[in-house]
Amino acid sequence: MGAKSPATFRPNGALTNQALANLVFGLQQLVAPPPAPVAPPPPQPDTTQTTTDPTVTTTTTDPTQTATDPTTTTTDTTTTVTEPAPVPSPPPTPPKVADGVGSATMATLDAQLVDGLGLGAAAAEFAQKAQSAGLTFPWRFGTEVVARLLGLRIDHPADEDSLELLPDDPATRAEAAYSAAQIIHTSGWLVPVVQAAADSFSLPQLSTWQKRIIDTAFARIGMPYVWGGTSDGPEVDFGVPARGGYDCSGFVWRVYKLTPYPGEGDLASVLRGRTTYVMSGEVPRSELIDFAHLQPADVIFFGAHGPRSSPSQVDHMGIYVGDGWFIQSSDYGVALAQLTGWYRQKFAWARRPLREAGLTG
Repeated sequence: MGAKSPATFRPNGALTNQALANLVFGLQQLVAPPPAPVAPPPPQPDTTQTTTDPTVTTTTTDPTQTATDPTTTTTDTTTTVTEPAPVPSPPPTPPKVADGVGSATMATLDAQLVDGLGLGAAAAEFAQKAQSAGLTFPWRFGTEVVARLLGLRIDHPADEDSLELLPDDPATRAEAAYSAAQIIHTSGWLVPVVQAAADSFSLPQLSTWQKRIIDTAFARIGMPYVWGGTSDGPEVDFGVPARGGYDCSGFVWRVYKLTPYPGEGDLASVLRGRTTYVMSGEVPRSELIDFAHLQPADVIFFGAHGPRSSPSQVDHMGIYVGDGWFIQSSDYGVALAQLTGWYRQKFAWARRPLREAGLTG
């Protein structure tokens, strides 16, 4: 990124648009270099027959021949043509961008890295399929989903939550360097995995209320994980200032309790406790939802022992969006994830706040 040593790296400096273009170009050369130029074919050997006889008698039938003698004595000469050596192509260089000294945002950083890896089509798939389900979301939705699946974000320790940046904040060189390192380490195997996830992504037909809840959740894609956070903007959590963000329960709290909806009735009062394990235990077991009966907008819980967990063992939560996908705030911030692997093993149960508030349709 232009620095000669760690001492000159300037981690907290703003990432300029030109520095981002240079970074994407360099990563492309490293992880997906262009094919080597094809060498020109070797010159063919000269097959012209050479004679040492200074005179060769030949007969010509050329009608333009002006000699009156039907046989003409000529001298055979051989012309050798030397092919010029191929001119080597100049080495590729990063593109020059408009407003190169301007600051790139975190959302722009993610978008250009995703596109540079050839995953722009995957990002478009996520956006198109969400739009087909009738959802609305910010322009960054597709690229932020892909960036999070690639792991292009670090969760800073809780006492450094002031370093967490919002999607529209200027990106720092440190954040760009971390994302670049992730790409170098994982792109070889993770890029096709993410593309396959985009290809398989789908959403079911959604009710009006399900759309409202999921729209609210999708609007926060790419927001950072902040321990104890519930805010879209600045707040101080446990004595640490943050620009905004949520932990897992704070994200659900923001979507269901702190966002007003027209005609919502008692929806805001359905979730009472603030922590994951309290919210997971507020509903009688007879009203809990198992994996087979999940519906979009259900709040889902994960515990150490899966369905056998007690509320005190539940330590994570998110919002189901349908067809095996859910949205959560985790180490990568607000992101989509598939309900497979660890999440499937640790799935405990779900609750249905829309039903609890008597909201249907």
